Amino acid sequence: MAVSQAIPITRHPYADGSYKKMLIDGKWVDAASGKTFETHNPATGELLATVAEGDAEDINRAVAAARRAFEGPWSKVKPFERQNMLLKLAELVEANFEELSQLDTLDMGAPISRTRGNRLRALGMLRYYAGQATAIHGETIENSLPGEIFSYTLKEPIGVVGAIIPWNGPLTASIWKIGPAIATGCAVVLKPAEESPLTSLRIGELCMEAGIPPGVVNVVPGYGETAGAALASHPDVDKVAFTGSHLTGQSIIRASAGNLKRVSLELGGKSPDIVFADADLDAAVPGAAMAVFANSGQICSAGTRLFVEQKVYDEFVGRVAEFGKKLQVGNGLDPNTQIGPLVSQQQMERVSGYLDIGQKEGAKALAGGGRLTEGALSKGYFVQPTVFANVQDNMRIAQEEIFGPVISAISFKDPEELIKRANATTFGLGSGVWTTNVSKAHQVAKALRAGSVWVNCYQAMDPAVPFGGYKMSGYGRESGKQHVEEYLNVKAVWIKTG
Repeated sequence: MAVSQAIPITRHPYADGSYKKMLIDGKWVDAASGKTFETHNPATGELLATVAEGDAEDINRAVAAARRAFEGPWSKVKPFERQNMLLKLAELVEANFEELSQLDTLDMGAPISRTRGNRLRALGMLRYYAGQATAIHGETIENSLPGEIFSYTLKEPIGVVGAIIPWNGPLTASIWKIGPAIATGCAVVLKPAEESPLTSLRIGELCMEAGIPPGVVNVVPGYGETAGAALASHPDVDKVAFTGSHLTGQSIIRASAGNLKRVSLELGGKSPDIVFADADLDAAVPGAAMAVFANSGQICSAGTRLFVEQKVYDEFVGRVAEFGKKLQVGNGLDPNTQIGPLVSQQQMERVSGYLDIGQKEGAKALAGGGRLTEGALSKGYFVQPTVFANVQDNMRIAQEEIFGPVISAISFKDPEELIKRANATTFGLGSGVWTTNVSKAHQVAKALRAGSVWVNCYQAMDPAVPFGGYKMSGYGRESGKQHVEEYLNVKAVWIKTG
């Protein structure tokens, strides 16, 4: 495993150690309490910015601003105008994409090669939602009542949306929440993760530059237990769109009961990635490895339960371990870095704890298994890409979401028993199948209880294709037409004409 050397750090114009305010009603304001918090580079410990710390009072202000916009000028804006705003926002994101990529890398650690690689996805989402803005329509429905009664439906924006996002992909997560809100005519209060708030604040600036009216997009950074909880329970929020852990998702459902607000949840996973003996192993080795190691394993749909057919288990898992050992770990700003740091001290301690648990349970670390602290990595939160072999289904490392670069490799022999084992998890977000047998691919894809099944690939995403989970991985969908529907109410209209 190669380790990046120390590289000179150029101060990013938005991460220069200065103070960042929150966006409410088109204005940059301090927290009502005057409180602030710091955000640091997880690769170096360097202070990036001091940020206004929102709490319940700031959420109240932002929700009130969103409500005024939604019931006021924003309600008169035509679909074509909303479309143009999203297209303008896409132009601005494209023009500033290098800056946004660096900001994501600085604030949460992902390799710059990965954040730059999100270009097509980020721009594609904005332009897809722009297209959807003018494609919202109801239906005329012939009813069977006696007499002349005309019936039809209207699709209407749900209202004020509370959007709460995680830290593992700030740019695309922000767009995933803001885009459909603008397309449908909703107003949104975005609460970014406290670990990585800077990109969301910068997106707020670009929204204003794109001509999106004051109050339509508000950005309130703060902690989950204060700002996030206040947003989830707010009586004037019509919908919460949340991405994060299943435990927080459960709290949001409970908090939503006050006004029975609509909730969509994209939660965690413990996804099976299945390799059959007939697979193209040369393609499956890097595919299965990066299904977990990408973004240092900080991806909710990562294929962390690697099921490998017994007859190729030793060979394949050994090759995945060798692949992991060769990955270059280091500061995300180094273009040669393939694995960056974990986002925080807390996350590093969590992942390190699971590394200890795995070894105590009897799993064997063929690669990795510990923290990296030498040289340029000494001040960051780096964990080795780890491959555990001899993993049993009931081990904690095979059942609990680790959210780090940790593969649990599990052997299987009976394909029918495999499906039961693959589905034996409380989660159901992603899954993978590697085989050259087309019939087998279809059969297994149908049998897996997960929102996405990738065959001979992993983590393929497109703005037009829905993404979401089964079971404890949440409900609702993001991307695709289904995503837009999450932000709409359906109204039936009956007119007696004779």
